[in-house]
Amino acid sequence: MSDKRLSLKEQTARGLLWGGFSNGIQQLLNLFFGIWLSRILSVDDYGMIGILTLFTLIATTLQESGFTQALANKDKTTHQDFNAVFWCSSLIGITLYVILFFLAPYIALFFETPELTKLSRFLFLGFLLASFGTAHNAYLFKHLMVKERAISMITGLVVSGIFGVTLAYKGYAYWGLATQSIAYILVTNSLFWYFSKWRPTLQFNLSPVKELLPFSSKILVTKLFTHFNNHLFNVLLGKFYTKKDVGYFSQANKWNLMGSSVVTEMIQGVAQPVLRNVADDKERQTRVFSKMLRFTSFICFPALFGLAFIAPEFIVIALTDKWLPSAFILQILCIGGAFYPINNLFGNLIISKNRTNAYMLNIIALGALQLSTALILYPYGVKTMVIAFVAIHISWMFIWYSTARKSIHLTVKQLLIETIPYLITIVIAIAITHLTLYNISNIYLLLVSKILVTASLYIGLLFIVRASILKESFDYIKSIFNKKHGK
Repeated sequence: MSDKRLSLKEQTARGLLWGGFSNGIQQLLNLFFGIWLSRILSVDDYGMIGILTLFTLIATTLQESGFTQALANKDKTTHQDFNAVFWCSSLIGITLYVILFFLAPYIALFFETPELTKLSRFLFLGFLLASFGTAHNAYLFKHLMVKERAISMITGLVVSGIFGVTLAYKGYAYWGLATQSIAYILVTNSLFWYFSKWRPTLQFNLSPVKELLPFSSKILVTKLFTHFNNHLFNVLLGKFYTKKDVGYFSQANKWNLMGSSVVTEMIQGVAQPVLRNVADDKERQTRVFSKMLRFTSFICFPALFGLAFIAPEFIVIALTDKWLPSAFILQILCIGGAFYPINNLFGNLIISKNRTNAYMLNIIALGALQLSTALILYPYGVKTMVIAFVAIHISWMFIWYSTARKSIHLTVKQLLIETIPYLITIVIAIAITHLTLYNISNIYLLLVSKILVTASLYIGLLFIVRASILKESFDYIKSIFNKKHGK
């Protein structure tokens, strides 16, 4: 085994370790501050922010323009590349903010909510601030500086969470949520600057951007449709339903995305750079991808199905009874969310092969199907639309596989072997737990028991069948422990 290969393996392992640690801490912080804020604020407050979420994400995506992944996919990058991205992203951010500043009254008119004018003008400052950190984030991502990115984001969450809770307690309602968002971006991007060894210069030369555009433009279109797919509900509910409906869905979707992002971000931080490094060796790339797929399934199915299982108890205990209508929505979303990290992994594989056209068309097709489904089903209620969306996302895993199979030697049988056993195992664990704890009436005891029993059964069943991923995970943790203690 070559030194290069060992180095790549070590980078991947460290990246996954720090990615997992980072996302675990981030989700715990999101959980802590999310519960706190949900208890203070009303459903309508979340609805106000939820209506504007899609606008903010689209603007953020436009200023980033796929440059982060384009730079990561480029074999050799120079100062000029990062400098061009810095100035291009900054100019786009400034231009978009000016446009949306003047469009704010029309957004408020469309949703028949005058308060949205001032709120949107303030909330949109977030993507403007983010545009000044795009190049630095790309630098950290390109060089697999997962630890530094983790520290930046965790610090941002702590500081912004304190701002949000403080303002909510003082009666600023949805303004507390908006300020929390702005503070997170400001702190995180400041630390991206601090940790990055790269600094922009006044050499205003955008020509390197032209080299990145064939790749980045497709990533841009893809991300726009991804956000559109994920947050279409907020716009439809804001237009055809009430702010309460938006609030309930936003709350459920927030916890669903929080759960799936633990795995997605962990894998996302290393998947594309690592798969790109082994792109010239198809057999090796297949082995690397298979291990990533196995690890993703091992984590995402218990995490999301487990969250669906405890959703009613979690909502009532953590957020109070006022949020109980969001529990069923959360359960359905989590079932679909369990497949999102797997689909995302296939997307990273396709990108690593420079097949951005295929990646983009896949996302666009998914978005078109979801939009048409939503327009047909919205008269039948929110729950009907959610169930349809989840069914589409689950079935789309095979569309992603069909797209990726041209780039990798992975059969349908191998795909199922690397994924389905973990799905079956967690379903069995949940079923046994449900039957065992059926008569427990104390909601607090029921929540704790569900978590402990389900987790024990899941690990125990995998241990009985001698699942290789369990041994690999334990061996790696053991090696880390031995290194720290000089063994």
